[in-house]
Amino acid sequence: MGSSRTSGERGGEVRAPSLVVDDEHYAEQFPLAPIDDYMIHQTPDPVRIAWSSDPRVYERYWAICHDDVGDVLLVTGGSFYPNLDTAEAFAILNVRGQHASVRAFRRLGADRMDLRVGPIAPTIVRGLRHWHYHLGENDYGLRFDLDWYDERRQIYHASQAPAGTPSPKGRQSDVTAGFEGFGTAEGWVELDGVRHEFDRTRLRGTRDRHWGVGRGVGGPAFHFGRKLRPGWIGGNWIAFRDFAIWGNTVLYHYGDPRPGMGRVVETRRRLRFEPETKLFVEGILDYTLDDGSTKQVHFERLGQQTAYMRCGLYGGTPEGNVYQGQYVGDEVVEGDRYDLSDPGVRRALSGLNEHHCVVTCDGETTTGILQPVEPDAYEMCAQGRPGWSFLE
Repeated sequence: MGSSRTSGERGGEVRAPSLVVDDEHYAEQFPLAPIDDYMIHQTPDPVRIAWSSDPRVYERYWAICHDDVGDVLLVTGGSFYPNLDTAEAFAILNVRGQHASVRAFRRLGADRMDLRVGPIAPTIVRGLRHWHYHLGENDYGLRFDLDWYDERRQIYHASQAPAGTPSPKGRQSDVTAGFEGFGTAEGWVELDGVRHEFDRTRLRGTRDRHWGVGRGVGGPAFHFGRKLRPGWIGGNWIAFRDFAIWGNTVLYHYGDPRPGMGRVVETRRRLRFEPETKLFVEGILDYTLDDGSTKQVHFERLGQQTAYMRCGLYGGTPEGNVYQGQYVGDEVVEGDRYDLSDPGVRRALSGLNEHHCVVTCDGETTTGILQPVEPDAYEMCAQGRPGWSFLE
């Protein structure tokens, strides 16, 4: 791609690309969009045209960053819904049990290269290697400015709902594709004017990029009386020196002689919960990997360092009951604040919950995230379902 120079002179000052989005004129060119100028097409359609007419088609990024002492937990993400013409983003910051959230909404419009939604404005510095996450001024007291660096090999894969899953009115079954990774970050996060600064040795985490037909998109109106679930059996995101586990995949460092990625073929869970809330506190997970090896991993939650993902639109927001993909309005920003020391608050927020934990395996201790679906995980243990039991 060529660069422009002032006054057309060779050697002159290079102009920065224009960041102005003129939606009025883009609309005249529908279905073309700025991204169509890039040589990236995979079908004969313009990029703005989704591969399926299903309204639940989505593109999504998500990232979680945390320290290793249990003071700071940050989650941010955003989604585009091309068939609904909506875009949304969220940020959740938990500092020592003070839980703050911002959510932003707008029309998607023509320029899908523009990730900004309200004050949430990430940029892709270098694909598969470096993102910049930014949250600007807002009314809810949280801000951040972080550079993220990928450190584990990402591998594309796809998953689909089980065969025979009902597909109302002929819709395609839920299918998601994408990749995941682990890395480190540097920069700062801020709550109520108190800034926490980090270098890459003190802030770690994981991120993903998924797209396809989204489970739960649009809320109850799009799911014809079916019970909406904020997740499936939960997630677990842990990175050790020699391997990392993301859900049911095993990821390695760039350059590792082991090809591609590995798989977790079986997980057995022994879990302990808060009696008054049924929220996870401690657990031991036994993983069987596809190479025949086994890993026993101990998780223990750090205080009240949990990100409650209902505040990020997973399963309906706590007070407004807004779901992913729902139209809220043009250029709308909202948020909330909660004190997690109150068990009643924790119980009311519970759903898809991301718990910051001390994690130990084979004598190595680090921190990571366990995401059971609560109270489903408690009920699975209480019922003695295969692979689920209470931690004695």
